[in-house]
Amino acid sequence: MSFGFSAATAQSGLSLTNYTFSASQPIIGTLKNNQLGARYTLSGPHAALFTLSKDNQLAIRPRAVRQAQPWYDLVFEGKTSAGMVRDTLRIVNDQFIRNQVIAHRGAWKQAGTTENSITALNNAIRLGCMGSEFDVHMSADSVLVINHDPIIQGLAIEKTPAQELLALKLSNGESLPTLEAYLTEGMKQNRTRLILEIKTSTFGKERSMALTERVVKLVHRLRAQAWVDYIAFDYDVCKKVRALDPDAKVAYLNGDKTPADLAADKLFGFDYHFNVVKKNEAWIQEAQQRHLTVNVWTVNDKAMMEWLLARRVDFITTNEPELLLELVTKH
Repeated sequence: MSFGFSAATAQSGLSLTNYTFSASQPIIGTLKNNQLGARYTLSGPHAALFTLSKDNQLAIRPRAVRQAQPWYDLVFEGKTSAGMVRDTLRIVNDQFIRNQVIAHRGAWKQAGTTENSITALNNAIRLGCMGSEFDVHMSADSVLVINHDPIIQGLAIEKTPAQELLALKLSNGESLPTLEAYLTEGMKQNRTRLILEIKTSTFGKERSMALTERVVKLVHRLRAQAWVDYIAFDYDVCKKVRALDPDAKVAYLNGDKTPADLAADKLFGFDYHFNVVKKNEAWIQEAQQRHLTVNVWTVNDKAMMEWLLARRVDFITTNEPELLLELVTKH
């Protein structure tokens, strides 16, 4: 069974090793491309605020940092053996929060709203969470939508066309959000990261790969790279994201890979259930020694939160972000 997707990558051939700047980080990152030796120049209304060195290292000028804009869109142009290449990348003022709190499906429980809704996302942002996690499926006609389970209101998402899905109303009165709408809303701010889970397809590996390609392609089209971190239970999906975007932050969820395995495949870190982490406590220190991040899900118990914070894990995913935020301030 074919889903009509090529093996082509989701990007134009241009990417950055980093997409954020700050007063303490004027050197942003290195422009990467698929053409060895290609040289690029900057254009567009913000070009004079940045520099691009001979080795394609991008930096921001001090006066641009002082302007305190939330982001700049930069146009990169270059001549390669395949012809002229032109792309626009968004460079974001790094005001992202550095606490350990990731709101699981947004902040919905205490607020009495619907998980994975736009309102839950905005609640997480207002609370001051480091990240807001959400889940992505693909409709029968290849539209990307946000929901945790593969079935919503009796409809199997992968077997249902988008028009029918988007006509559904969530319990808080919102429509079922598309990934595009969710990312667009999340990109209105630059404090809370968007933790995007690519759900494993019920139709098998090929469709999971097709979903992955569409997700990464949309993130790039919206210029959302600075906001989005990826997570997945399917290890092949994690590796596929890395193949499509080698500098993407990708964490694995399933709990059956050691830190050495993850480091070998250049993943960002692990994102394991608390029972897995309790059983393999040494993995916390091993991951940190390998410069991998440690995220633990889904932690709603205060004692477990305290245990993890004492071991300096990087992130905790929770349905109780309000409680975790209180504890974080004490550590």
